[in-house]
Amino acid sequence: MVVNRFVKTAVIALAWAALPALCQRVSVDATLHTTDKPYIQASGEATISVKPDQAVIEIGVVSEGATVALVAAQNARQTHTVVSELAHLVRDKNMRTTTYSVRPNYEYPKPGAAPTISGYTATNVVEVTVDDLGQVSGLIDAATRSGANVIRKLQYQLRDPGSVRARALREAAAQARTSAEAMAAGLGLKVLRVLSVEEAPSEEGLGMYKRAAPPAPSGTTPATPLEIGMIDLDASVVVRVEIGQ
Repeated sequence: MVVNRFVKTAVIALAWAALPALCQRVSVDATLHTTDKPYIQASGEATISVKPDQAVIEIGVVSEGATVALVAAQNARQTHTVVSELAHLVRDKNMRTTTYSVRPNYEYPKPGAAPTISGYTATNVVEVTVDDLGQVSGLIDAATRSGANVIRKLQYQLRDPGSVRARALREAAAQARTSAEAMAAGLGLKVLRVLSVEEAPSEEGLGMYKRAAPPAPSGTTPATPLEIGMIDLDASVVVRVEIGQ
């Protein structure tokens, strides 16, 4: 794991009857959070970058035919072949159908004329969850060789994002507390107790870590190259602490 963290701090309000000079600098935000005790508000942010340990892929078959029965039967045979091939690589419980449809294809011979049905399109998409990321490239290649003609939603994720996010929250909270203590020390004061703490919204995204695909042996078809990258989990915490002598 790679931890990158940074912190933003701001004194939102200082209000203390014993410090009249500082009272003149109270932020307008203090009117929204009235208190009879002096306090400092600070924020901390942390980003933890981790390698994903799970991938989700949608693999499908799209077929076209002259009649509903023909296109549905053709799609069923082709999808069965693909799913049977995938079953050798992944467990059944890690596969599920997410899309199935049979729809007409319309032609518009001329403006204003009624559309006519020229044929039908059947679509069957299966979602596959893979815990071994080393299988992803081979799984895609096996699917396309067996008849899949739709590959979409290749998404890398974590099996247990909660534990990583909890670590990011701890890091962010610690940074916010450290910031508040530093500001208090700069004023010749110290932190007496935490008045409140809350989590600010954050987003999870894919980082820019890249991995080159291994070279294919001479005389063989190269495997589909994939760059997995890193997942960044961010956390932001706002803490308000009481300060005093």
